[in-house]
Amino acid sequence: MVKVKLFGLFRLDTGLKEINAEASSVKELYPIILSEAKKAKPNTIITAADIDGCVVMINGKQGRKSSKLKDGDEVYLMSPVCGG
Repeated sequence: MVKVKLFGLFRLDTGLKEINAEASSVKELYPIILSEAKKAKPNTIITAADIDGCVVMINGKQGRKSSKLKDGDEVYLMSPVCGG
């Protein structure tokens, strides 16, 4: 089981802060996150492309979509932001 902490657009749109999931790679988390987002808010604006474009941190270090996960890992997903 890995703990996924959500920030930015994910948290603002759905209210979700954290998800626990069974996954062996970051990529395997994407459909789980999208499903949980739709459960929390059926008309969510979150899409698979939003998840794919996010910054990934695994146990405090930068990760990738292809990064492998093990039981007990903490994954942070942060949507990119811009502003001025």
